[in-house]
Amino acid sequence: MFTIEAIKAAHAKVQSGADFPRYVQDLITLGVKTYDTYVTDGHTDYYGDNDFKVSTMPVYDKLTIALTSNPAAFKADLKAHQQGKTDYPAFCDDCARSGIEKWVMDMTKMTCSYYDTAGNEILVETVPH
Repeated sequence: MFTIEAIKAAHAKVQSGADFPRYVQDLITLGVKTYDTYVTDGHTDYYGDNDFKVSTMPVYDKLTIALTSNPAAFKADLKAHQQGKTDYPAFCDDCARSGIEKWVMDMTKMTCSYYDTAGNEILVETVPH
C-alpha cells in the first residue's frame, strides 16, 4: 500500500493548479481511492483498498470553522484561489470563515466535494483528467 512519504513525493511535483490533474493520477497509481482534508488543522486522511488508511500530521495551528456556512463567499474564494490570487494558507482561512469543514477527493468519480460542519455538501467539482 501507499505511504505518506510516497504521497509527499507526488505532491512535491505540484507547482500550480495546472499540475493538480497529474497529482491525482499519481495518487491513483499509488492506490489512493479517496482522501479527506480537514480545514481545522490541514491534516489529510488517505484511504485505499481494504479499509487501508494513512494520515498526515496537522499542517498548521487550529482554525475555527464558522458554524454557519456561506456558500456564495466560499465559491468566490475558491474561484480566486484557483485563479492563483490566494495561497493555500489564505484559502484555508477563507474556507474556515465560510464554514467549510473539509473537502473529499474521490479518485473513482474524479470529484472534489466540499462540506460544512453539519455535513452538508456545499459544492462538488469535477476534476479534469
